[in-house]
Amino acid sequence: MAGRILLLLLCMIVVSFIVNAAPQTCPADLGKKCGEDGEWEGEFFPGIPKIKYEGPSSKNPLSYKWYNAEEEILGKKMKDWLRFSVAFWHTFRGTGADPFGAPTKQWPWEDGTNSIAMAKRRMRANFEFINKLGVDRWCFHDRDIAPDGKTLKESNANLDEVVALAKELQGDKIRPLWGTAQLFMHPRYMHGAATSSEAAVYAYAAAQVKKAMEVTHYLGGENYVFWGGREGYQSLLNTDMERELDHLARFLESAVAYKKKIGFNGTLLIEPKPQEPTKHQYDWDAATTANFLRKYGLIDEFKLNIECNHATLSGHSCHHDLEVARINGLLGNIDANTGDPQIGWDTDQFMTDIAEATMVMLSVIKNDGLAPGGFNFDAKLRRESTDVEDLFIAHISGMDTLARGLRNAAKLIEDGSLYELGRKRYSSFDTELGAKIEAGKADFEMLEKIAMEGGEPKVASAKQELAEMIFQSVL
Repeated sequence: MAGRILLLLLCMIVVSFIVNAAPQTCPADLGKKCGEDGEWEGEFFPGIPKIKYEGPSSKNPLSYKWYNAEEEILGKKMKDWLRFSVAFWHTFRGTGADPFGAPTKQWPWEDGTNSIAMAKRRMRANFEFINKLGVDRWCFHDRDIAPDGKTLKESNANLDEVVALAKELQGDKIRPLWGTAQLFMHPRYMHGAATSSEAAVYAYAAAQVKKAMEVTHYLGGENYVFWGGREGYQSLLNTDMERELDHLARFLESAVAYKKKIGFNGTLLIEPKPQEPTKHQYDWDAATTANFLRKYGLIDEFKLNIECNHATLSGHSCHHDLEVARINGLLGNIDANTGDPQIGWDTDQFMTDIAEATMVMLSVIKNDGLAPGGFNFDAKLRRESTDVEDLFIAHISGMDTLARGLRNAAKLIEDGSLYELGRKRYSSFDTELGAKIEAGKADFEMLEKIAMEGGEPKVASAKQELAEMIFQSVL
C-alpha cells in the first residue's frame, strides 16, 4: 500500500513537471474553446452583449445608466468630454494580488505562460472587451502587452509582433490614448531608470523608451506618458539628488528631441506620483512636478497626467491637483481612479463617488475638455471580484460615475447659483480699488493710505453652507 502511494506521488510529480515545463498554447481545462492550432476559438466574453445606454431607471448591471455617448452636454458629446480608455495592464494583467495577499484570479483564456501566443490572445481579448464596452481608446505599457526577451533586440522583436496584431485589431476607429515604457518591474531598474546610478541602465531605459515611443506613434497614439516617481530618485543617504534630477532632465530632453524627430504629434505627459516607490520624489504632486519642469526648461514640452489616487496620497483632493495643473496650463490627462481613505497605499479603485466625480468634471469643463488627453481607467477589480463579468461591471460603474459627474457639473453651470455666490464673494475686486489691485497698479504706499483712511474692513460671510447646499442639490 505504501509503495503504491509512493508510486502515485512520483507520477504526480512527473506530470506536474511536464505540465509546467512545456508552455501551454491554450488553457488545459477549456476543451472545445481551443482549436487544433492551439489558438482560442470563439468569444472571450460569451454571453456579454455590447453595452448600451438604458437610462437611470434600468436595473440591468450590463447597461449604462448615465453615460450616453452621443448625447450633447454644454455643446459637446459626452464621448468627447470623457474620451474613455481601457488600461491594458490592470484589465488583462491584474491578478488580484496586493501587498498582503496572493493572486486571486486567472482569466479563462490564460494558460499560465508569458509567451508570444499568450500575449496575442490577451490582445484579442482586449479588443473584444473594448468593442463590447463601446469605447474607442486603450492604453498600455510595453512589457505588459509583449514579453521581455533575453536581449533588448529580442524584446523589441516580441513587441513588434504583438503590436502588428494590435494595429490590425484596432481597425480605423480605435487608437491608444497613450503608450508608455514599463521602467520599474525588472531588477535592472532597482535604482531607478533615468535616475539610476548606473549609466548602462540609463542607456537601456532610453532605448526602451525610444522603442515604446515608436510603437505608440505607429499605433496612432495621442499621448506618451512618463510614470514619474518610478523613474525618480531614491531616498538613500548616499543619493545625489541634484545629480539624479539633472540626469532625469537630460533624459526628458532626449525624449522631446526624439518625439520631434519621428514626427510624433502627441503630447508628452508626466504623472505626479507621491511615495512610490520612495519617500521623497521630484513629482510629489502637480505643483512639485510643474516646478521641476519649469526649473529645467521643459514646461512647454510636457503636460500632467493626474491620477486621483495619487493626489489623495500626496495629501490633496483630486480636484485640488486638477486645478493646480489647469491653472498652470498643464492639465493633459486623468487617471480615473480613487483610493480607500483608510488605506495608505495606491489601491487603484474605480471611482464611484458622485461628489468627487462632479468636482473632477467641473475642472475638466473649465479646461474646455482634455483632448488630446482623456480619462483612462488606471483601476483594478477588488481581490474578491473574480468573474469575467466583473470587468464590465467595474468599467460601466466608473464610466457612469464620471458621466453623472459631467451631468451634475453642467447643472451647476446652467443654474448659475453657485457661480453667482462666488461672484458676490469676490465682488469687492470689481470696485475701483479691486481693479487696480488685479491690474498690478496698487503699490504698498497706496494700499497703506487706503487702509489708514478706511479703518477696520467689513468682512462679509462666505455663505459656505449655502455653497455646499447648492452643490449637494445636484448630486
